[in-house]
Amino acid sequence: MGDTRKLSLMAEISITLPDGSLREVAADSTVLSLATTISRNLGKAAIAGVVNGQQVDVSQALTNNDSVEIITVDSDRGRHVLRHSTAHVMAQAVLNLYPGAKYTIGPAIENGFYYDFDLGGRVFTEENLANVEAEMRKVIAANQPFVRAEISIAEALTLFSEQPYKCEIIERVTGGAADGTDSAEVGGSGDSVSIYRNTDEFVDLCLGPHVPSTGRLGHFKLQKVSSAYWRGNEKGPVLQRIYGTAWESKAALEEHLHRLEEAERRDHRRLAVELDLLSFPTELGGGLAVWHPKGAIVRKLMEDYSRSRHQSGGYQFVFTPHLSNATLFQTSGHLDFYADGMYPPMEMDNGTYYPKPMNCPMHCLIFRGRQRSYRELPLRLFELGTVYRYERAGTLHGLMRIRGFTQDDSHIYCTRDQLQDEIISLLDFVMSVLKAFGFEDFSFHLSTKDPEKYVGSDEIWESATNALSTALETHGVEYSVKEGDAAFYGPKIDIHIRDAIGRTWQLSTIQCDFNLPERFDLEYVATDGSRQRPIMLHRALFGSVERFFGVLVEHYAGAFPTWLSPVQVKILPVAEAHETYAQQVADSLIASGIRVEIVEANDQLGKRIRTAKMEKTPYVLVVGDDDMAADTVGVNARGLDVERGVAVSEFTRRITEEISHSVI
Repeated sequence: MGDTRKLSLMAEISITLPDGSLREVAADSTVLSLATTISRNLGKAAIAGVVNGQQVDVSQALTNNDSVEIITVDSDRGRHVLRHSTAHVMAQAVLNLYPGAKYTIGPAIENGFYYDFDLGGRVFTEENLANVEAEMRKVIAANQPFVRAEISIAEALTLFSEQPYKCEIIERVTGGAADGTDSAEVGGSGDSVSIYRNTDEFVDLCLGPHVPSTGRLGHFKLQKVSSAYWRGNEKGPVLQRIYGTAWESKAALEEHLHRLEEAERRDHRRLAVELDLLSFPTELGGGLAVWHPKGAIVRKLMEDYSRSRHQSGGYQFVFTPHLSNATLFQTSGHLDFYADGMYPPMEMDNGTYYPKPMNCPMHCLIFRGRQRSYRELPLRLFELGTVYRYERAGTLHGLMRIRGFTQDDSHIYCTRDQLQDEIISLLDFVMSVLKAFGFEDFSFHLSTKDPEKYVGSDEIWESATNALSTALETHGVEYSVKEGDAAFYGPKIDIHIRDAIGRTWQLSTIQCDFNLPERFDLEYVATDGSRQRPIMLHRALFGSVERFFGVLVEHYAGAFPTWLSPVQVKILPVAEAHETYAQQVADSLIASGIRVEIVEANDQLGKRIRTAKMEKTPYVLVVGDDDMAADTVGVNARGLDVERGVAVSEFTRRITEEISHSVI
């Protein structure tokens, strides 16, 4: 009996769960069986696991003292697994439908996935997507298991001998030239690579993990096709890319597709044309916009508000030129670390010049322009400075990704003792301004050093990172850490907002910089007469005026709040006989600072009202005989019921009060 008890004890292993608790399970347990022992629902939702910090399939066998976390299908990591698995199924379907096709890489991306193919001169069309979807559903219905294996490099090259892109990935890994995408595709352990088979006919390179079988998939939609260069090289092969989205349930998929429809309806590029705000003439070249009068009014309001807040916040205004001698960007480090994002140099008779990609080097010159005292610190410099960055043509996206844009750029020079308070004050400042434009939902992200692309010592970076994290914690906000995502000269806090349809946008940035003051030899005279190095904070609040404008257009679907609307009131006389009175009402409103347009009675009233509403005008006023007699207007407010016989003085009071209360 004693031997039986001993065997029973040996047949169990101890597992540590995320909360630190221990769980005894059978020695032959897997991630999936562990999840099922915890709860039946967890077993159903389990899609992958994390064992000792490594993501694995649910079929992964467990050993004694493993630390295990279950990844469920309705989590961000679970959806990533689901989407990457769906990308594999799409590749299998394409190879079934297009014999001889070559497949390359197929990663999961935010809200979806894609896969790139070389079809040997054939081209996907939107109509082909239905056929690919149908073939994918056959693969899913077959409930094929995803089976992982590791094979040698030689075996892999033989296995993929008819797939040159896969062989190139394998060879890059063995040659030490792999990037992050290659590593995700290959996995393995140095002298081997990992593969996943669905059937004997389909196999792919992959680190994994994947869902247990294709039957776990099915809530997906193929969305579009496009061209893509292999490895982003414009001189390389042109591939065909299929994008899709995949979710854990039919309801989640339908909700996402609805959000996409709403996003398309709100697309700032379309609304900018419909509302006559701005345009992107082809004669200018890609990524450059011209602002029409109505768009320029909104932009001016944004900039005026920014100037007003900075002036009251103790900032000093500066202006700097649009280009500079190359020596400035050599000193700042931009030519070493940011040259790919800069426009090509211009050779002049007295040197090489670049359009500026950043304002900060020139602000350092202003600080260095004369001797500074500790009494001047913190010194807060502010500029609405236009910069130029060479974004690749394929990445341009209206105002969201543009080549010439204006930053509401601040650089703050302070002492070490002032640093914490200054960052905390900046967090309050940023949120109050964003709230004035209608945003309430914020998230905070701390970006740390890119180990391959940074300037300055590790000690300086650690000090700067600690300063930002301490400020966030002191302020009492939750934040996530984005490892290796900081720009080359210092760690940063990125502030994201959530818009009206739930999308997040990265807008404001606070960056702590010990390096540029060192590179520009910036000094101030301290209280004891010694010369000390200031700390520099970079802070863009809108991010860029253009991108922030684009976000506002989409957030409000073009229906700006009254204080931001280019036209706040449209006055429609019922007939030509009422036009003189309409002008009198307009003059009265204009005298109160209201932006007004009169729509002449040259068309039917109903049609003119509909047009004014389509133009997102906050208030449409209709005036006729009764209004002329009583000095009133009919008020058709956006989203509200029509009011008749409102006194002009009462309407003026209402709208001016609304505007004055709209801006914090």
